[in-house]
Amino acid sequence: MRKKIRGTAERPRLCVFRSTKNIYAQIIDDVSGVTLVDASSISRDLRSELAEKGGNKEGAALVGAAIARRALEKGIRKVVFDRNGFLYHGRVKALSEAAREAGLQF
Repeated sequence: MRKKIRGTAERPRLCVFRSTKNIYAQIIDDVSGVTLVDASSISRDLRSELAEKGGNKEGAALVGAAIARRALEKGIRKVVFDRNGFLYHGRVKALSEAAREAGLQF
């Protein structure tokens, strides 16, 4: 899948990874190989909001809103969505919809 999806400086890649207990999101510029923004259910500033929601849809939505807020602060509006092989369902879908509602364009 990564052969088709590449992040550039104009449209970096929003990569999502989910484990059984947590969810992680990164915005990556593949040309320079740099992570521009990241958010996860275990990051210090989100940990208090999430409490026990790190592995469910509510937690994924909070992480999606956080990644979008941080990206907009850095001037990133358009991204390419990389679901990392996971089905677009459940937590992955909740994260992407929350990021769209917060202002990111896929």
